[in-house]
Amino acid sequence: MKISSKGRYALAALTYMAQLNAHHECITIIRISEKLGISKIYLEQVFSLLKRAGLVHSIKGAGGGYELTSPPEMITVNTILQAVETSLFEHTESSSSDPITDKVLMDLVWNKIDQVLLTQLESITLDQLAREATRYADNSNYMFYI
Repeated sequence: MKISSKGRYALAALTYMAQLNAHHECITIIRISEKLGISKIYLEQVFSLLKRAGLVHSIKGAGGGYELTSPPEMITVNTILQAVETSLFEHTESSSSDPITDKVLMDLVWNKIDQVLLTQLESITLDQLAREATRYADNSNYMFYI
C-alpha cells in the first residue's frame, strides 16, 4: 500500500473540515491552506478529485467555499483515499520465476495484508479523526509550570 501526498493532504483537509462541520459553514481552500500549511494550488487539485468523488461540493459567492456532502461519521478513510489515490493496493510483479511460489505469496501474504488494511481503513471514519484531532488540540493547550 502506498499513500501519496494527495492522500495525506485529503485526509488532513477533510479532518479539519469535519472539525468545523458542527458550525455548518463553508470552508475556503485558502483557510485550509493557511491552517494546515499546504499549498493552495495543490489543495485545489486535491479538492477537484474530492469533488469528482462526491465527498465535497463547492458553493460559489462571497460566503462560498467547500462543504462535506455527507456527515463525517458516514465517510471512511478508505473512501477518501480511494477518491484521490490512483492505486492504493498496487501489486508488484512476481518476485521469482516460479509461478507456484508467486501464487502462494499472492494468496497467503499480499492479498491477506491488503484485506487487513482495507478492513482497517473502512473502520475509521472522518468523525473519529476529527474528534481525535480536537482532543489532541485540547490537550496541547495546557500550561505547564515548573
